[in-house]
Amino acid sequence: MFRDTKAFSGFSVDDLARARAFYADTLGLQVSEMEATEGMEDMGGLMTLHLAGDCDVVVYEKADHTPASFTILNFPVDDIDAAVDELVRRGVSMERYDGFDQDEKGVARGIGPSIAWFTDPAGNVLSVLEIGQ
Repeated sequence: MFRDTKAFSGFSVDDLARARAFYADTLGLQVSEMEATEGMEDMGGLMTLHLAGDCDVVVYEKADHTPASFTILNFPVDDIDAAVDELVRRGVSMERYDGFDQDEKGVARGIGPSIAWFTDPAGNVLSVLEIGQ
């Protein structure tokens, strides 16, 4: 039924302007604003993250936003140490989670692909993970 439909994902934030600055300026993603359609006027606004591979993610402002307690976006990288160093240089803090043996940079290694987690300004969990090694 949906074989030829281009699906997309979405998530909420509590402040669209802060989210836009983070995703566009800090992470360097292409971001565009969207107009709310009829019946969605009470939403604080919409934007689209344009990811590689012709993949779009819709981000919407929600007054009673609750951060996702799971990873909502994973960014595959060739060199996790370089990616983490660059994120930290840009002011991003790596998260630490119980049950994962993370090094001084916050990278969990040896449990599959090396991975490090961080959050957006709304508290949603994101990650960088090393692939192709």
